[in-house]
Parts: sequence; C-alpha cells; structure tokens
Amino acid sequence: MFELRDGFTRSGHWAAESSVLPGLKAGGLSMNRSRVLVLGTHNQKKHAELADLLAPLGFRLLSLADFPTSIEVVEDGSSFAANAELKATQQSMHLGEWVLGEDSGISVDALQGAPGIMSARYSGAAATDSSNNELLLKELGDLAMERRTAHYTCHLCLSDPEGNARLHCEEVCRGRIRFQAAGSAGFGYDPLFEIREYHRSFGELGMVVKAFLSHRARAIRSLVPQLLKLAENTDW
Repeated sequence: MFELRDGFTRSGHWAAESSVLPGLKAGGLSMNRSRVLVLGTHNQKKHAELADLLAPLGFRLLSLADFPTSIEVVEDGSSFAANAELKATQQSMHLGEWVLGEDSGISVDALQGAPGIMSARYSGAAATDSSNNELLLKELGDLAMERRTAHYTCHLCLSDPEGNARLHCEEVCRGRIRFQAAGSAGFGYDPLFEIREYHRSFGELGMVVKAFLSHRARAIRSLVPQLLKLAENTDW
C-alpha cells in the first residue's frame, strides 16, 4: 500500500506537532481563540474534502452555505492561480472574513492541457461529472495508454478580510486516463484518473488514500505550515 509521511496520520489528517512547527500544540493552533476560516467554494464535494483535511488544525471552518449573502464569483481568470485568487479575494471583501479560495482541474497532455481550467464545464454550461467524463473519453478515443498521461492541479489562495491575497500554494498529482470509469469514490474525473503506481483509479482507491495522494491533499500539506504561522502572527 502506501507509506504515510510529512506529518499526516493514516486517516489522511495533518498532525501539527511541535516538532514539526515549533510553538504549536499538537492539533493545530496554540492560542485559545476561535479563528474563522471560510472555505470559499460552492462545490459541496470539494468543501467536504477541504474541511476534512483542515479539521484538525483548530480553525472554525465555515462554508459559503453558512453565509446567505455569499456571492457567485465569475471565474474568468486564465489560470488556476488567477481563479483561486478571484474566489478568495472577492468573497473575503464581501463577507469580511478570511477566505480560502480553491481552483482545480485535470489537464491531459494529449489534449494540449485540456480540460484544464474548464474542467468543471468541459461538456458545457449544464455539465455533470458524467457528461464531462464521457466527453473526455470521446476526445481521447482509442489513444494508447502510454499517451493518456494527465495531471490534476490544485491551487489554493488565502485572502484576508480586506481582500489581500496572503498565501498561494499549488500542487499536482500525476496519473493517466483509463479507457473506462472504475470505482464510485470521489467526484469529477476520479473514476477515470489512474494512479500508475497502484493501477487503480481514485474512484477505486477511495477517500482515505485520496486524502494523502491527491492534488488537493498535497496543496493543503504545503499550505499548512504557512497558514498556521500566519494565524499565530496576525490579528486573526
């Protein structure tokens, strides 16, 4: 199976130990105060993954569903980074809260990086996971497996309540696109995205493994030290 490293527990959660980040208590922040962090996505499946990964850190995690006046941010950026920053900064200024924006998607080498930032809307304005997967398989046709390489990208941006982007982080997870879907775990392109080392899709590997290997988990793992230090050293 897989070896767990870099401060993650077998459940996929970050273990914020003082040996990893001096001055921090195990479990996250050392000060007895509730720091609100809004996960700036309307995608409930993404929100659930982010919330699970961040839960042990000591923040009071809220979703956009907790704010009836939250806005729909137009994702018209030309990159994952630009869209994540739009989601974070515009929502934070509107809500007056710290907001973590996220943009992610899958890029297929044989399709010159498509679907890329259009991953969620690949098959049109009314796209579903199923229709997106069907279109991707159609576009790749019978292309040989060795040419079906792809990677997931996740970009995270943290904005303060004034709309200033304070942190950025981007990570990828590499794999390939299967000829047919396999497994029911996850969402998006997970049933088609195969981790080559395991010869299994994210849909088959399940959420525990995904919580360690995925692009989103890697991005959170990179963000955590910066996030906790910022929280300790600002008036959050």
